[in-house]
Amino acid sequence: MNHNFVLITSFTVIGAFFGLYGCDNDRNSDQICKNNPELCSDLHEDSWCRFEKADLIRHRYALKQSSSPTGKQLYQQLVHLEDYSKCIELAAGVQHKLNTYRTRDREQAFAVSTQTLAELQEFTRTNNNVHLAFYRWMRFNDQAGFTIVEETYKQGNLVDNEIITQLAAYYVRVSPRDAKSLYLHLLSTSEPANVDPDWFLALASIYRQQQDSEKEYLLTRANLLMSENLADEEQVLAIINGDHKRALVLDRQAVELVSTVMSNKFANSHSETLLR
Repeated sequence: MNHNFVLITSFTVIGAFFGLYGCDNDRNSDQICKNNPELCSDLHEDSWCRFEKADLIRHRYALKQSSSPTGKQLYQQLVHLEDYSKCIELAAGVQHKLNTYRTRDREQAFAVSTQTLAELQEFTRTNNNVHLAFYRWMRFNDQAGFTIVEETYKQGNLVDNEIITQLAAYYVRVSPRDAKSLYLHLLSTSEPANVDPDWFLALASIYRQQQDSEKEYLLTRANLLMSENLADEEQVLAIINGDHKRALVLDRQAVELVSTVMSNKFANSHSETLLR
């Protein structure tokens, strides 16, 4: 196709995508609406849900610049629509006694957003892109979608860390070896700001299944170092039968582990080798 598509209104699946032309480099959502009113005409006008609204507008604008939306872009549009719809649903419940038009405006925006979301879900229902398959698996427990995600992983083509995180969590119960491989991949490839301390707890649970108490302790300690979680030290030490001498060694290893992960040096490090 030679024109861009952006889901804007709720009339029909095809009608919801307008062919949009031109180039506008302004990323500010207010300016985007001023220069591209078709991107914002179905949204509410006041300041409620401003972050969700701004994210949706900016993503619509990004789609406008795309000659053909990718599966990932459509997935992101679905997520932004969900976030906006959930927020404006709550806002629509706030009744204005004086400015009643605000309540009506939000109610209308919520109605349009839910219809638009349903239409985009239907539009992408048979799209086998891994991001859209992942969306169907997460939202509707769609097993066909899960199969696509899993096959993409087995073929070595799964590179999106958001999807990898969810697949790893699923594998903790059904395939601990795959789960461990995926979590180590996440620790090796994620930017420090995106590292989730819960990955350490997930790995700790895998080693608990394998009755490897030292690695369970090490990873539990790493989680505590990286998070604001509080723990009873006696309970943590109980993982290694209260062995204080061994705890000193493992605590140093936990500090080294966190340091390598947060400095983007985990791949091929001593810490990674220790957890293989």
